[in-house]
Amino acid sequence: MSTNQQLFDRAKISIPGGVNSPVRAFRAVGGTPRFITRAQGAYMWDAEGTRYIDYIGSWGPMILGHGHPAVLDAVRKAIEEGFSFGAPTEREIELAEEILSLVPSCEQIRLVSSGTEAGMSAIRLARGATGRSKIIKFEGCYHGHADALLVKAGSGLATFGHPTSAGVPAEVVQHTLVLEYNNVEQIEEAFRTQGSEIACVMIEPIAGNMNFVRSSVPFVKRIRELCDQHGALFVFDEVMSGFRVALGSAQSLYAELIPGFRPDLSVFGKVIGGGMPLAAFGGPRRIMEQLAPLGPVYQAGTLSGNPVATACGLATLREIKKPGFFEALSARTAQLAHGLQAAAQAAGVPLVSECQGGMFGFFFASELPQNYNVVMATDKERFNRFFHGMLDRGVYLAPALYEAGFVSAAHTAEDIDATLAAARDVLAQL
Repeated sequence: MSTNQQLFDRAKISIPGGVNSPVRAFRAVGGTPRFITRAQGAYMWDAEGTRYIDYIGSWGPMILGHGHPAVLDAVRKAIEEGFSFGAPTEREIELAEEILSLVPSCEQIRLVSSGTEAGMSAIRLARGATGRSKIIKFEGCYHGHADALLVKAGSGLATFGHPTSAGVPAEVVQHTLVLEYNNVEQIEEAFRTQGSEIACVMIEPIAGNMNFVRSSVPFVKRIRELCDQHGALFVFDEVMSGFRVALGSAQSLYAELIPGFRPDLSVFGKVIGGGMPLAAFGGPRRIMEQLAPLGPVYQAGTLSGNPVATACGLATLREIKKPGFFEALSARTAQLAHGLQAAAQAAGVPLVSECQGGMFGFFFASELPQNYNVVMATDKERFNRFFHGMLDRGVYLAPALYEAGFVSAAHTAEDIDATLAAARDVLAQL
C-alpha cells in the first residue's frame, strides 16, 4: 500500500505540482495532500486507510453525501445505455425542466461541462446581447479560469498570493473592471462614469472563494437598480451557491428581501451535476435566444448534456426537492457553524462563522469580513494550524483559508459532535 507522500512524489513527476487543481496541493497550509481512494456518505478514506469526516464534498456537489443509492442507481442505468452520443437526449430536457422549475428567473438554460465554461459563456452572451464590452466583477469572487475573469479572483489565486495569472495579456482584461465587494459607492461611480459601456455585472451572491462572504441586501439591490437604469445585465454566479444554500438557490433568498428581484443571467454548477462534470447558464428567453443556433452568440461543447452526468444531476435534484430536505440540512450546518464559534469563544480564540443551507465558513477574526481585503487580513497562520490539527483528528476541511465548507445530508448529529470535540481539542492548543 502506497503512502500519501509516496503518491505525491510520484504524481509530481507526471503532473504539474502533483495535482490537477492547485488548491489540492496543500501549498497554502503546508504538508502532504491526502490521496483519496474511496468515499461513502459523509466520509472519505485516504491511501493509508485513514477515515475523514468530509467537509469539502468535492467542493460542493455532494449535497447528498457520497454514494447515495438513488444517484448510484440512476448513474448505473445511464452507463449501461451509453457514455456519450453527441446528439440530443430526453434526459437533457428533463434536467433543464427540473432546473427551470426551481429558478423563476430562467426561462431557458444551456447545459455545459464546467463552471468555468458556464461563466465564460454567460459573459459572452451578455456582451453579445448588449453589444457592449466592459464587465464588472468584484475582488475575491472567482468565476472560473477564463482569461477575462482572472483578475483579483480569490480562491486558488489568493492562496498563492497572485492578483491575476501569468499568460493573460493586459489587452484581454482591459475591459474587466474590478471593484470591492459590498462597496455601493464604487459600483455607483463605475456606472456614473462608464455606464453606457458596461455589458454586465457578475457576482457570487454568497462568495465561496474568499471563504463564506455574503453580499449585503443593499448592495445587491443597488446593482439591480443600476443595471436597469443603464441597460446592463446582472449575472448571478451560483456555481457554488446554486441549490446548495436553498432549493431556489441564493437568488431566492434575495427575492424574499428585495421585491421583484431577479438576476438577468444565472450560472450553475456543482450540485446540478451531483459530482459529475456538468454546469449550466440560463436566463429569460429573449436573452437565451441570442445563442447559436438561433442567434449570433456562439457556444458549443462535445460533452454538453452528457447522458451520464445528466442522470446524476437529475437524481440529485429530485432528492433535494423532497419535503424537509433543506430544513434538516440547514439545521445540521448551523449546528456545526455555531458550535465552532462557541468552542472558540470558550477557548478564548477569536473566531466568527456563518452559514446558509449546506454551506458554511469561519474566520479567525472578531468580526465577519465583508470584502476580500478584510478576508486577507484574518489570521492565516492560526487557520493553518487549526486545519492540520483537525486533519490529524480525522476531520477534512478545505486546505485553504479562502474556501467555504460544505455539509451534506449524510452528516449526522454524531458527525457534527465528533467534529466539534476535535475542534475544542485543537482550539485549546491555539
